[in-house]
Amino acid sequence: MTDEEEVTQSAREALADAGRIVVLTGAGISTDSGIPDFRGPNGLWTKNPAAEKASTLQHYLDDPDVRRAAWAHRLASPAFGAKPNAGHRAIVEIERRGQLHALVTQNIDGLHELAGNTSDRVIEVHGTIWWTRCWNCNDRRRIAESLDRVKGGEVDPDCKLCGGILKSDTISFGQSLIPEVIDRAMQVSDECDVLLAIGSTLSVFPVANCVPRAKAAGARVVIVNGDETAMDRYADWVLRGSIGEILPALVAR
Repeated sequence: MTDEEEVTQSAREALADAGRIVVLTGAGISTDSGIPDFRGPNGLWTKNPAAEKASTLQHYLDDPDVRRAAWAHRLASPAFGAKPNAGHRAIVEIERRGQLHALVTQNIDGLHELAGNTSDRVIEVHGTIWWTRCWNCNDRRRIAESLDRVKGGEVDPDCKLCGGILKSDTISFGQSLIPEVIDRAMQVSDECDVLLAIGSTLSVFPVANCVPRAKAAGARVVIVNGDETAMDRYADWVLRGSIGEILPALVAR
């Protein structure tokens, strides 16, 4: 057995024995579903710097051209047609076995719930692309309604109730995270016996604090990512490579 196989086997045994697993996911788990990450070689912002501007709250609110470009991007986004991959399905298996305490995700693509994870277990710290919220009256609706309006010729659909600016219900740069959501992410990290971090550089705070919080509370930490992360020093096991290959092997019995 190679060193890599021994690490995988040891981590698999820890997961199999765990009663309360918290899974933390980042953009890397969704790349196999055709959704690019942000700053990688093929990342969304690497290839299209204007998209990063559209992700900045004040630019979005102040500039109609930025909003028009954002709606055009949403209409063409691969995320709305993406399907869950083997990594997502492996996490569903953890829940099916009754071991998933919570799933904290930095992703906005909704693929965890589409794969079969129950919504009350999923903590979406950066929101979701599947809903819009009016910046004026706070009305929240399915984004499909607004996308249909864009398909019909509107370039910057406004709120049907008050005429305010519509934005996807995601957290943009310059926008505050929802304290209750972050508090819940920290709480479940304190309560788990294994924290499994997948596809994240673990460099974005406060979410990255889930790792040292879990470790300090006595949990063991498994990190699965293609590259080094900012939290590798807290890990009991670090596995590098394809998430779609590693994660099913970790969960297999």
